[in-house]
Amino acid sequence: MNGPLAGIRVIDLTTVVSGPVCTVMLADQGADVIKVEPPGGDIARRTGGAGQFTAMFVSCNRGKRSVALDLKMPAAIEVLRRLIADADVLVQNFRPGTMERFGLDEATIRTLNSRLVYLSISGVGDTGPYVSKRVYDPVIQSLSGFADVQADPHSGRPQMIRTIVADKTTAVFGAQAICAALFARERSGEGQHIQLAMLDTMIAYLWPEVMTQYTVVGNEANAINPTARPDLIFRTLDGYITVGSVSDSEWQGLCGVLKRPEWIEDPRFKTPGKRSANAAERITLVGEILATGASQDWLDRLDAADVPCAPVLRRGEVMNDPQVLNNRMIEQFDQPSLGRVRQPRPAARFGRTPARIGGPAPSVGEHTEQVLAELGYSAAEIDQLVSSHAARSAARAT
Repeated sequence: MNGPLAGIRVIDLTTVVSGPVCTVMLADQGADVIKVEPPGGDIARRTGGAGQFTAMFVSCNRGKRSVALDLKMPAAIEVLRRLIADADVLVQNFRPGTMERFGLDEATIRTLNSRLVYLSISGVGDTGPYVSKRVYDPVIQSLSGFADVQADPHSGRPQMIRTIVADKTTAVFGAQAICAALFARERSGEGQHIQLAMLDTMIAYLWPEVMTQYTVVGNEANAINPTARPDLIFRTLDGYITVGSVSDSEWQGLCGVLKRPEWIEDPRFKTPGKRSANAAERITLVGEILATGASQDWLDRLDAADVPCAPVLRRGEVMNDPQVLNNRMIEQFDQPSLGRVRQPRPAARFGRTPARIGGPAPSVGEHTEQVLAELGYSAAEIDQLVSSHAARSAARAT
């Protein structure tokens, strides 16, 4: 069976992570994703490794086809125009103004393909005082308040989270927006331009619980700061576990496991609101007791009392966790020139149109000749594009 996006062609002009992860999700769901990259390849091919493939590049670009074009050359721009005319979706994350310099402003793109769903990913948007900034994930973590969320509870020093959360969250927002626009096109027959800024994405992402202090206008000074508390990782005699309690029944169960029944009626912790207001004190007290026992013993007793808990797994332990194994989450395949690789299967399981990993990541220009032929270029025209260096063909490079 084909995936839910079978028959959808996506032109992927993106590099690094935010755009490629967005489009790899579409590829996993059955779309034909054509990655257009410069003759030297996406910079992610050279980030953290050597040769054409790095672990990060494979994770962001598996199952796509690669066409290598030098977009400084008019003949390559003409190829791109023909790709756009034949596509359902276009995704780009160039710096603002780049597409216009290619002669592919929104109005021109509409003359080529009125049904095109066109996603532009930017760091902060297309206008404003920061529009000229070169933006990567740490910049967005800093501007959005994310680093403040991670602030050290003692010194108050903001801290980065150690994953490129802004890039990957923007990718998910982008994939969802594309699917929504494709659904709207089914009703209206018309495509549209979607503009998605990483900054806007992360402010929206953080808001529900992190910005509660600033949600009710005029009540900022009286609201509880949700970040002014320790995290929920507790040291035990032999490792670390996480434990949480939100409802009254969960708190009562936790108090029973910890042999502190007096905390149930304690004025500081009697209601969810009081437990939230006194979270720092509550978490510290819980941690002092958990530090006196072994992880598995605590986990067994907490599970028996129906209290949310889990071991804190190291990254190397995740793949062999019994629940991860049960979910068949990690798959393996051969990546040419790199070897056997692990990848997570698509997280969403479709009952009728299953998503799947479409295969390895492509080499630079691996599918250039194939795609050009699909666009109607003759063998002689393809020879001219390759010999003039407007396009690169992996087959001829070897």
